[in-house]
Amino acid sequence: MSIYALKGRFQDLLRPGVRGLYRAGITANTVTVLAAGVSLLVAAAVWRWAPLHPLLYLALPLWMLLRMALNAVDGMLAREFGQQSRLGAYLNELCDIVADAALYFSLLSVPGVNPTALWALTWMAAVCEYAGVLGVMVGASRRYDGPMGKSDRAFVIGLIGVLLAPGWIDGAIVGWIAWAAAALCVLTSWRRVRQGLAEIG
Repeated sequence: MSIYALKGRFQDLLRPGVRGLYRAGITANTVTVLAAGVSLLVAAAVWRWAPLHPLLYLALPLWMLLRMALNAVDGMLAREFGQQSRLGAYLNELCDIVADAALYFSLLSVPGVNPTALWALTWMAAVCEYAGVLGVMVGASRRYDGPMGKSDRAFVIGLIGVLLAPGWIDGAIVGWIAWAAAALCVLTSWRRVRQGLAEIG
């Protein structure tokens, strides 16, 4: 199970807006790069100021939701309006990994957090996505299997932000959540490899 399974319904809600962006001349690659750039800014702001102003942690769930929408939008622009390109494929994967890493690392400034846990989550998230991309190299599809795919990790980081803002959790709890998410990334990577191999027989 993964939040990714809801992507189809999410795209249906976004489709009228995507048509408007296309008519306005906005390209898939522009959306991809914009989402990555804003992710870096949000991450920097949370890392720098949220420990002193905890309500800023709410920027994480708000941006994660908007970023998921933008990730869906760039894919729809590419597929449904003939904007697919080799450069776009590179940008889509690389920008996501860089943005994810920045947003996870923004929590390094939470007082009392275990930095090793956040590093483990960041590394395993990258491995998880690489395992998905490798499916294409062996003749399978790009794998999005859960339970801790990109959308699921966005939900986890957003939830951490919601809980940090009112002080309901501390750095120690954030570390344990990161360890759990990292462990689920290991399981997700294994499932993506297994399902990719099964797909090609």
